[in-house]
Parts: sequence; C-alpha cells; structure tokens
Amino acid sequence: MLLVFLLLCPGVVLSLDCYVCSSSATNEECNQSTQECQLPLDTCMTVIDTLGNLKAIVKQCSSRATCRGAASTASVDSAGNGNAVSCCNTHNLCNFSRVDSTHKHTTLLLTVCILLLLMHN
Repeated sequence: MLLVFLLLCPGVVLSLDCYVCSSSATNEECNQSTQECQLPLDTCMTVIDTLGNLKAIVKQCSSRATCRGAASTASVDSAGNGNAVSCCNTHNLCNFSRVDSTHKHTTLLLTVCILLLLMHN
C-alpha cells in the first residue's frame, strides 16, 4: 500500500522531467528537448506570450512557488494578446500540451493520495 502511495502522490516525486525550450514558435517545436529538474525546481512551467499572430513559448523547470506567482500575474486581453502561464508537477513531461487545465489532474491525484493515507491509517 505504501508503495502505491509513493508512486501516485506528486508531493513525493524525487525528480521531475519537463519539456524545455526558449522562445519557440510552436508547441511541437518546443517539445523537442527534455530536462530532469533538480531540487528545489519541482514544477514544469509553460509560458506563452502572444502578440497578434506572433507566439513565443517557453517551457522550463521551476519551483512551485515561482510558477504559481507567475501564473497569478499572467493575463490575456480580449484580443488574445498577453501571456498565459501553466504549472504542473503531476508526472514526467506533464507540460506536453499548451497552457490548459492541468489542475484537474492535480486534484484527482491529491484525492487519491488522501484516500490512500486514510486507508493506510
């Protein structure tokens, strides 16, 4: 049971692999390189800057606090211009997609972890 808990819970991951790129025009181009994040970098961060038809995608390892801070100040106007930030740490290469609702996976995993903890006690 403890092994299942360790494998499923994102908080106990010893290292995380993320896609990394700097200023790529497309998501496919950005997903060509990976990196193993070293502590305290425990989160994959994706930033998409948009201005008209121009896009710049940056993916990197980050700390959870840094990524959440960047996500809290990100904004996109009604024309779609601005920047969007996504943070994930649920599994290796979790930042495959563009900025989307990665929080659904985190919520599900945390729920499973809590249930496993309750069952273990």
